[in-house]
Amino acid sequence: MEDVKKRKIEEASGNGEEISTYSEDHLRSLLDPLAKPQLVDLLAKLGCQYPSIAEEIKGVASADPVHRKLFVRGLAWNTSSDTLRAAFSEHGEIEEGAVIYDKASGKSRGYGFITYKYMESTQHALRAPSKLIDGRLAVCNLACEGLSGTSATLDLTQRKLYIGGLSPNVTSEMLLHFFGRHGDIEEGSVAYDKDTNESRGFGFVTYRTVEAAKKAIDDPQKTLGGRNIIVKLADSHKGRTVQAQLPPAMVPMALPLAAGYPQPGKAHAGATPVGYGYPQTVAAYPDSSYPSPPTAPYQASNVCWES
Repeated sequence: MEDVKKRKIEEASGNGEEISTYSEDHLRSLLDPLAKPQLVDLLAKLGCQYPSIAEEIKGVASADPVHRKLFVRGLAWNTSSDTLRAAFSEHGEIEEGAVIYDKASGKSRGYGFITYKYMESTQHALRAPSKLIDGRLAVCNLACEGLSGTSATLDLTQRKLYIGGLSPNVTSEMLLHFFGRHGDIEEGSVAYDKDTNESRGFGFVTYRTVEAAKKAIDDPQKTLGGRNIIVKLADSHKGRTVQAQLPPAMVPMALPLAAGYPQPGKAHAGATPVGYGYPQTVAAYPDSSYPSPPTAPYQASNVCWES
């Protein structure tokens, strides 16, 4: 910061400007009463005028990994850490990233983490949080937010649809394309058997708005892949609610903020990355072959996802 001040003084001197005689304490006393929006506006203007200040802002903003780490869920069982990083590399340089595996079975848990080198890369990725990876629509959000602000909202039961009667030839891409005409889709996939990778004849689509979900239900055209399909709210399927897919005694847990993996960029089949507390068993999901994570931010580290 001292170098920045020195350069500012040199620039001012070179331009024949009057050099400020304000002390740091005096400037702090002027800035202290200002509201956050005023400070942000001031720094943004200074950053646009002086590249050195812009670099300083960038460095401070990216220093804490909490602003650069993404939680990615809804991954296909066969998605590898390499595939995950490749899918998110378009937004910027990745510092570390990995799919999380169960250390007992070595199978993917259906989610992972991506940490970018710079904060702006993370912000760019969050502008389009849904991404098709290995035929599944994965969703990302800041790891520090857990599942809040995404599908954990209270109106999930009115936005998530069960799609039944699907032809074995219908892929997740076809499903998403067909239902995308009603509105933006947050999550969606055909349910596949995790052993044979064959379609189980049904799938799920979660819209971003309740209105889009209603349009899909009310649409009289319900023919896909040469078959008449069933479209209804997922919580009404077999009389179960979305929350009922989770064990009654399940204790939510918060996603820790610590960063780091034992071997950055590797698939950790036998170890849990340092700093994270993950569920310790592989889930068997009755309605889908990809994970439906808890509907609230995690709060404890000793949770097991069970069938």
